[in-house]
Amino acid sequence: MAGSTHSVNNQVPPLVGYDVFSADRALTAAVERHLDPGLRDEVLGELSALGRASGSAQVQEWGAQANENPPRLRTHDRYGHRIDEVEFHPSWHRLLGKGVSAGLTAAWDRPAGHLRRAAAFLVWTQVEAGNGCPLSMTHAAVPALRTDPDLAAEWEPRLTSMVYDRGFRPARLKAGALFGMGMTEKQGGSDVRAGTTSARPLAEDGTYELTGHKWFCSAPMSDGFLVLAQAPGGLTCFLVPRVLADGTRNVFLLQRLKDKLGNRSNASAEVEFDGTWARRVGEEGRGVRTIIEMVAATRLDCVLGSAGLMRQAVAQAVHHCTYREAFGGKLADKPLMRNVLADLALESEAATTLALRLAAAYDDGGEQERALLRIAVPAAKYWVTKRCPPVAVEAAECLGGNGYVEESGLPRLVRESPLNSIWEGAGNVQALDVLRALQREPGALDAYLREVGQARGADHRLDGAIKNLLTELADLEGVEGRARRLAERLALVLQGSLLVRFAPPQVADAFCAARLGGDGGAAFGTLPHTLDLASVVERARPVS
Repeated sequence: MAGSTHSVNNQVPPLVGYDVFSADRALTAAVERHLDPGLRDEVLGELSALGRASGSAQVQEWGAQANENPPRLRTHDRYGHRIDEVEFHPSWHRLLGKGVSAGLTAAWDRPAGHLRRAAAFLVWTQVEAGNGCPLSMTHAAVPALRTDPDLAAEWEPRLTSMVYDRGFRPARLKAGALFGMGMTEKQGGSDVRAGTTSARPLAEDGTYELTGHKWFCSAPMSDGFLVLAQAPGGLTCFLVPRVLADGTRNVFLLQRLKDKLGNRSNASAEVEFDGTWARRVGEEGRGVRTIIEMVAATRLDCVLGSAGLMRQAVAQAVHHCTYREAFGGKLADKPLMRNVLADLALESEAATTLALRLAAAYDDGGEQERALLRIAVPAAKYWVTKRCPPVAVEAAECLGGNGYVEESGLPRLVRESPLNSIWEGAGNVQALDVLRALQREPGALDAYLREVGQARGADHRLDGAIKNLLTELADLEGVEGRARRLAERLALVLQGSLLVRFAPPQVADAFCAARLGGDGGAAFGTLPHTLDLASVVERARPVS
């Protein structure tokens, strides 16, 4: 019709119907690099199946629905009985069930279990990050429970099950179970030793009753929780079941749900304990040492989660600019936009490559790899999670006004992006943990230097960065005020060394120039124009 204003053109098709795993060249290369050849077909097939599900229109709709319909707290039933339950949208349960069946809680006894789970977690995060919280805590609870062989024998088969059983009944009657965690309190924050929740022994069998308040308890509908409380012998770790063995509800009083910036599909609650039954995990007074292995595993998931968010943000930006036309051509072909996209792609690939290297170290389990993890996990957690928000914001800007509209999905990524930097210890906690590793565990620094040393001589900018890092490490007296700078340099040098060894030359060249050689600005899109940026962008393009 003449004069019609309703024709639609120059709009980008949705990024759906693709394999999120196989389209990620950096991720697939990392998995193949660290994988035993005998497992190649099995693992790649498993991850590709999850990738196709993650990229499907149906599963992406589940993610949107779970985000748009946040959980609701029900403290009482219609008759006034206290029930303390949280209602979730059906899509939340579909997502959580798919995550469990994909092995996201089943890493500990599978061949290459941590590597394949890490890749799957990175892929699954891109659908909806909220359900990653209970999956991560369930996975990470296993090493803490292994400090008590009896508890491990009872609970580990449930936690590593690939069956999602949402029924509200004793864990012994369930085909699978999920775990949560409660450490922080109103007065303490990151200083968990300042907690005031008390634990009174009930008998000589390791049972106690807890009284106190937890300020943050995520996934409160889980089957069990690891919590810290003050026992007669000091701060101690406890297992709190949601439902007792006789089928009655444990005293687990949900005071309110947090109204959060992001991660809205997942419930985070304030919880009151008032004579709550609990079982001791590990020795009295050694609660932090008992739970620290759980914290280390969830910190790696923070790195993986941020890497997944960055990858999805970059994929959306590159996809949009591949189709969108402006000023006589495709946006992706414009030199300045290409520079921005390439810079974002570098950050995403560096995060993915580092995260998968750390997962492979968990699978190796050797002394040197454990030492490397001691310094590399907090450094990576510090740096990668801090890079996620600016990547998400810049990627949204690549879509212009469209990126500011909820339907694009970018606002959800932007809101989610700061979470992993805060969860499991904010930036200062990670930087100080790096310092503790440097000062107390010489083997950690030795393992780190051996790792980055494998790339020496391959790039003069990397060599210079290693030399400068060694100068900084030579004096650790009074270092606390520069702990963030040190953590950042440790992470960047490790990322650079991995990219120099394993990434395509154009990716390693651009990273070393901008991140280690000083030939880049403070904002994205300031890479040297002489680099092969088109190849970097093409490598990041999702195949749809």
